Amino acid sequence: MGARRSLSAHKARRVIDQIRGRSYEETLMILELMPYRACYPIFKLVYSAAANASHNMGFKESDLIISQAEVNEGTIVKKLKPRARGRSYPIKRPTCHITIVLKDISKDQDYFIWLRKNGYVYIDKQGLCRPVQMHGLVS
Repeated sequence: MGARRSLSAHKARRVIDQIRGRSYEETLMILELMPYRACYPIFKLVYSAAANASHNMGFKESDLIISQAEVNEGTIVKKLKPRARGRSYPIKRPTCHITIVLKDISKDQDYFIWLRKNGYVYIDKQGLCRPVQMHGLVS
């Protein structure tokens, strides 16, 4: 999950809608070629999720698909810009939370890597969750 990304949720959703349900390699190609500013943070999230899936779970990157991708609105950072004659105009900078879920299609069971704010969570077919050790920390 990319928490508090400094971009509008509406602009991130138009990119996320294009990659949902596609394979990992196809997703990387699409994100590299799309002209939107939201593509680079989403590219980094997908790349990081796949790297963690291959390192922590032993999944092959060629077998991964984007099974779930969502964008939620975050907080709005409000600032005041000083203007002429002692006045001020408000500036609103929207943020969003991006969640990417990868699925390994080579296995018979449905295994997911769910990216959360504190790290990755491993969810198996029965719905059992267990935290994955990441960089020496248990999330």
